[in-house]
Amino acid sequence: MRIYISADIEGITGLVSWAQCSRPNGSVYDFGFARRMMTHDVNAAIRGARAAGATEVVVKDSHGVMKNLIVEELEPGTRLVSGNGFGMTDGMMQGVGDGKFDAAVLVGYHAKAGTAKGIMEHTYTGGVHRVFLGGRETGEMGLSMGIAAHYGIPTVAVTSDAAGVAEAADLVPGISTATVKTGFGRYSGQLLHPSETGPLIEAAVKRGVQERADLPKVTYPKPLTMSIEFNRSEEADLCERFPGIRRTNGYTVEGEFAGLVEAHAAFVTLISLSLHAVESQ
Repeated sequence: MRIYISADIEGITGLVSWAQCSRPNGSVYDFGFARRMMTHDVNAAIRGARAAGATEVVVKDSHGVMKNLIVEELEPGTRLVSGNGFGMTDGMMQGVGDGKFDAAVLVGYHAKAGTAKGIMEHTYTGGVHRVFLGGRETGEMGLSMGIAAHYGIPTVAVTSDAAGVAEAADLVPGISTATVKTGFGRYSGQLLHPSETGPLIEAAVKRGVQERADLPKVTYPKPLTMSIEFNRSEEADLCERFPGIRRTNGYTVEGEFAGLVEAHAAFVTLISLSLHAVESQ
């Protein structure tokens, strides 16, 4: 049995701020700690998958520059997908379509942009206000679950803060979850000790993998309308030049796509364009 794990960092044990976990530079004082905690949570998920019968586990490092997990400290035998590149058509789920997986797990994911009491809530970048797919507001969880479903793979477990867990349960009723912290606001919350979160994650993933046949997949209509609402008008300026994209107001761009895979590929490109527009000011 093959299990695919996609790991983000904002929903990881012990983290409440991007000053801890955004990316390795002088303003991120605690990045080493964040890497260790991310590796801790992923290892717990790997153990849970193996306890449920997994014979192969592939882990995708899906945060920032995607070189966060400490490979030598991962559970032995794990396959790691690491590094960033423009050929990554499936983004945070890169590699999930390369072979038949029996289930997908999301570790350390976070709530979508604008979620009350969601620790470090956002959708891909701080510049995105809201994303709608087929008229439904969607975050990173919904995108990743949809990509897995495109390849016929159910998402069976999610680890996050309380707000992220609630979002996961709304997307997939009955999904197995582990809550590692509870937010008071965007940059504060009550954190469980790693000695508690490890067993919680392991048990949730084991249960999810065991119950995979009973869980629905997240699907989207075809054709699919995608709308991205940015926080500032300049973030939409370059995006409206993208083929098939129209500007609906100062903050928002929209397009029609054959399905989620095509919309997702455009989404990743549009986000890159929005960031370039801001950085060039």
